[in-house]
Amino acid sequence: MTRTHLLIAVAFALTAACGSSNNSPTSPTPPGSPGPSGATMTILSNGTLSPSSVDINVGQSVTVINQDTRNHELASDPHPSHSDCPQFDVLTTPGQTKISNALVTAKTCGIHDHLDSSNVNLLGQIRVH
Repeated sequence: MTRTHLLIAVAFALTAACGSSNNSPTSPTPPGSPGPSGATMTILSNGTLSPSSVDINVGQSVTVINQDTRNHELASDPHPSHSDCPQFDVLTTPGQTKISNALVTAKTCGIHDHLDSSNVNLLGQIRVH
């Protein structure tokens, strides 16, 4: 796709998204795709999650930074089904930053490291408003 085609596609998408005259609120990002990041959680080099609790709005995502020397997969409770907030499942390698899919339901989601589910240092909470 040429740069001109890309600019036209972006302009069309923005026009379609903003051109409604009924003043209804925009729908949240569909499940399975990232939304704008509303918070950042970092897995520190000592293997702890900081902060362990964050607040985001419906349709936002959470950025996860892995500063540890091990792989981590932060996912929603309960383990192993991850059904509380299935959009939140982020596998990171050491030094990697990733963004979750958008969380689309207002609720509180417990989270854990799927690769080390009993590690209390990697338990947390995402409050979606």
